[in-house]
Amino acid sequence: MVGVFKENRMSRMQRKMGRFPQSQYSPQVVLLVYHWSSKESEHDLLVHKAVSKWTAEEVVLWLEQLGPWTSLYRERFLSERVNGRLLLTLTEEEFSKSPYTIENSSHRRAILMELERVKALGVKPPQNLWEYKAVNPGRSLFLLYALKSSPRLGLLYLYLFDYTDTFLPFIHTICPLQEDSSREDIITKLLDLKEPTWKQWREFLVKYSFLPYQLIAEFAWDWLEVHYWTSRFLIINAMLLSVLELFSFWRIWSRSELKTVPQRMWSHFWKVSTQGLFVAMFWPLIPQFVCNCLFYWALYFNPIINIDLVVKEVRRLETQVL
Repeated sequence: MVGVFKENRMSRMQRKMGRFPQSQYSPQVVLLVYHWSSKESEHDLLVHKAVSKWTAEEVVLWLEQLGPWTSLYRERFLSERVNGRLLLTLTEEEFSKSPYTIENSSHRRAILMELERVKALGVKPPQNLWEYKAVNPGRSLFLLYALKSSPRLGLLYLYLFDYTDTFLPFIHTICPLQEDSSREDIITKLLDLKEPTWKQWREFLVKYSFLPYQLIAEFAWDWLEVHYWTSRFLIINAMLLSVLELFSFWRIWSRSELKTVPQRMWSHFWKVSTQGLFVAMFWPLIPQFVCNCLFYWALYFNPIINIDLVVKEVRRLETQVL
């Protein structure tokens, strides 16, 4: 009887899932379980711990996250037992001498620039997706949904309200000033960012107007070494959303509804703005568990949903042609 009950319950679940069989969900569920079980607790990240309280091991962890080149100096910091308090007292002159002996001036400059940021903030600044989410949980959830449903407005929001910390690294990543022959680590390249040049702005505005989801895909591509699976999900989702946007424009064109575009744009802007305002107002009341579920659903499950939407659009197009 128990086996029959389980079988019937499974059948009902599969019917409710409709065109999404359980086998399609399994990889996503396994990925989420692995992520939740293996990822360091957000409360244990250095972005929440005062630098003066860092242990020697945490100082080395901070150093390693600056790039693979820091492996040259790992043992030197460990042997000196450099904790957070000692780290705050170190200067460029001390870094260049024994026992640290950082002879490469670029390496010293990168360490000192990041150390200045740590001194100013009192904690480690976020340098990857999970650290950014830990520091800005509400903004990360808002941006994830905004960049999915309205990438142009989402990027405009970053430009207006988060220019230095988020927009500037974004535009330098997807529109680099020149090809970097040294193939530096992505975090190292983003430590010292200047104002974008006109050439960078021109490239950005063209992509922003016609291929906004490509900007997200290019940004995720540069972070493959840091976020192996997550970047791949973002790239696939950006490609699917680009196809869906193309289908939307095709429907408007084929139905001779170009006159309705301004009205559609205003309605979309109003919808996204009110949703963002609603989330901002009620954010303190939303349980963190619910926010995490929404975040990971949008991050890992939306590509599966968008695949089905693309298939439906292709079938609809084939029906119209026939």
